[in-house]
Amino acid sequence: MHHETIYQYILADKKNGGELYTHLRHQQKTYRKRYGSAHNRTGIKNRVDIDERPEVANTRMRVGDWEMDTIIGKNHKGAIVTMDERKTKLRLAYPLPGKKAQYVQEAIVKLLNPLKNWVKTTTYDNGKEFAYHAEISKKLDCNAYFAKPYHSWERGQNENANGLLRQYFPKSMELIDIPVSAVFAAVDKLNNRPRKCLGFRTPYEAFENLTGINIKKLKSYALMT
Repeated sequence: MHHETIYQYILADKKNGGELYTHLRHQQKTYRKRYGSAHNRTGIKNRVDIDERPEVANTRMRVGDWEMDTIIGKNHKGAIVTMDERKTKLRLAYPLPGKKAQYVQEAIVKLLNPLKNWVKTTTYDNGKEFAYHAEISKKLDCNAYFAKPYHSWERGQNENANGLLRQYFPKSMELIDIPVSAVFAAVDKLNNRPRKCLGFRTPYEAFENLTGINIKKLKSYALMT
């Protein structure tokens, strides 16, 4: 059982007059009162929970449902925004000068706008760098959802792909001034790996088979070739 589930149970018990909270070590202190509502700590306006995401996105029955996150460089210098299409496993990524929401928004729109017809939903981590999700949704004509706090497995594909990308950009490495070409080259290698779950096709091949789009021939992704 996740520890946050326990804290939520203790909070509900307290509201009903229970005394379970008195057994917490910091029950009388404001320091890190973890049994508060996690959903109210995100600071993201108009956040829609992943529970509201349509079932077709949950079951990977179509192309167009994307998971999003960022990986951060050593000493918080530089970042890379990552995005993964759930059905075809296609990965896109773009380097950022920092973790600001404006940078993240611009990078996501830049990469996904050429594929706009194949963007139905986006599912984000709860980082404040995704605070401009509404602007992204408007420009891409899609719906945005957020995984529950501390539930990284709800974006499992994105988390796994981030681990693979870390082979090229380890946590010990600062990501400031990383060339776009370097990120695209690493992503190109990941998208060229045959996957058992795709019938041993590559993400590039799976995406082209279902959409008719050859990512590497798109002008916007010329650096990948």
